Formats: sequence, structure tokens, C-alpha cells
Amino acid sequence: MATRVRAVQYGCGPIGCSVVRYASKRPDIEIVGAIDIDKALAGRDLGEVAGLDRKLGIGISPDADAVLSQTKPDVVFLTTASSVRAAYPQLEKCIKAGANVVSTSEELAYPFKKEPQLSADIDRMAKANKVTVLATGVNPGFLMDTWPLVMTGVCQQVNQIKAVRVQNASPRRGPFQKKIGAGCTLEEFNQRVAAGTLRHVGIAESMAMIAGGLGWELDDIAESIEPVVAKTKVVTNFVTVEPGQAAGVRQVGKGLRAGKELITLEFEASVGAPESYDAVYVTGTPNMEVVIKGGTHGDIATAAMVVNAVHRVVEAPPGFITMKDLPLVTALGASA
Repeated sequence: MATRVRAVQYGCGPIGCSVVRYASKRPDIEIVGAIDIDKALAGRDLGEVAGLDRKLGIGISPDADAVLSQTKPDVVFLTTASSVRAAYPQLEKCIKAGANVVSTSEELAYPFKKEPQLSADIDRMAKANKVTVLATGVNPGFLMDTWPLVMTGVCQQVNQIKAVRVQNASPRRGPFQKKIGAGCTLEEFNQRVAAGTLRHVGIAESMAMIAGGLGWELDDIAESIEPVVAKTKVVTNFVTVEPGQAAGVRQVGKGLRAGKELITLEFEASVGAPESYDAVYVTGTPNMEVVIKGGTHGDIATAAMVVNAVHRVVEAPPGFITMKDLPLVTALGASA
């Protein structure tokens, strides 16, 4: 069995709790601390908050410095912010405490184009403290970047890549349904898009990762966002959507070079969608088309990627790395 890893959970929201539920089942991982700034969670047992059938004997604390210094973890599961700038102060605390980091921050998955200086600072700091930093998840982290890149390994030539993710969001958690605009009027939807508060974060990062993995230089990355309009009434456990309102979001990213579309990423999530699926299409030698019928459960897959990547990250050379740099992530340590 792999060497046991001491882990701290930083961020105890829905995704953080999903990570805890999986990690707590693993004999190769020992959860030793928990951090969250929510005052309502202070002092509560992590197992109780995560929805386990038992207490873990770990109280959630808002004092990151104290938890990190007292527990001295091998790794921190950082599940707080999508923005790399928002996550940076927390990331800095973890790195300077000598902990490796596996994060779900979408922008951190591949920030070298948008945030070159911040990326260099993270890499320098990680190397100075002899730790490794990785951001991963299901998307970005796998479906729209790592998976397409792995598929190209059997190609002699690659001309274009297209990845599509379509989700019926009805079974997903409430915050996700609200994040995609379900239940908004079209005016509200467009206002939120204009304000930058309604969008799937990570498409630009996934395109940049694919381009980096294939050695492609892109001239431009373009994104479009539009509502998926409900044709009938949809009721979930969290929202009610009337006909004519937004049931969700459709977002398309395009990576261009010399006016040619090299990479296309299509993301669509809406309540009441008739089907869910994930697909990757490679145009080249040979052409390939792979479809996951029924789609990939986002919350389960995100927690799996974060936890399953732990040993690869702990064993990796110090620095800031991405999924394209990491050895193959498998369910190492998971029960057979």
C-alpha cells in the first residue's frame, strides 16, 4: 500500500465535503485538520459537517496558520476559490507551511497565459519551500483537457480537437444550479454574464493546457455565453424554472491560430436537459470520437481526481505543475 499521507481540508463547502467523504475512506490518507472562514462552522466536527455517519474528532477552525503549524500536513486539499488571485493568499500560507497543495481552483489549473507573473511567483515559492502545487478536478482537470491530450498519444497527426460536455443539472447541488443561472429571467441572466458572475470558469485554461500539451501557439481564445431557454416548467429540489426563463448556460470556447479553429470546447449545463454526455473528437491521423454516455458526475469525479492525485503530487519534484506534467493519475489506494 502507498505511504500514508497526512492531509488538511481547507474549505468545507460542498466540494470540500465531497473530498472529505472520499478521503476519509482511504487507508492511505489521514485527515488531520480542517480550515474554513465561515464562523458558523467554527468548532464543528468535520465528519458531521461533511455528512459522514461518524465524527472525525477534527474541529473546523478559521485560523489557517494555527492549523497548518499544529498539524504539519503532507498535503492540503484547497477547495475555496475559482479565481487564482482569490486563492493566492491561502495558497501562500500552505506553501510556506511546507505543505504540498492539490486545489480545485479552476483558474489555477493553467494560469500561465492570464497570470504569467503570479504563476511564476507560485512556482518560485513552491520550489523554495520544496513542495508541489497542482490544481485539478473534472473540468478543468480531466474532461476538457487531460482526456483529449491523452487521446492524442495514439495519433500521428492532430489537426483539431473538440470536447463537449452536456449535463442535466437537475440532480446537481443547489449552488451549481444557481451558478448556471437556472431560474433567472433572460434579462437577469444577461446582467449576470455582463457582471462576470455567471460563467463556467476554466474553459480558457483548458484550451491553453491543450495548446501547451501539443506545442500549439494560439493567436486568440474566444468565448461566448448564452442561456439555455426552458420550453417547459422545470422543478428541482432547489429552483423552479418557468417557460421562457433560463434553465442553464451554454458556453463555447474557441482556440484560434491564423483564423483557423484548432480547439473547440462546448459546455452546456441546464436543469431538465434530456441527456447528459461527455465527448472528445480528434481530427487527425487517425480521426477519433469517444463518448461517455450518461455523462460524468461532476462532484464525484472532482473529489476523485483531487484525492487520487495526492500521491503523484507528493512524489513530484517541487514546483507549480499542471495535469499535463503529472504522471498518470489512477485510483491508487482505493478499495478494490
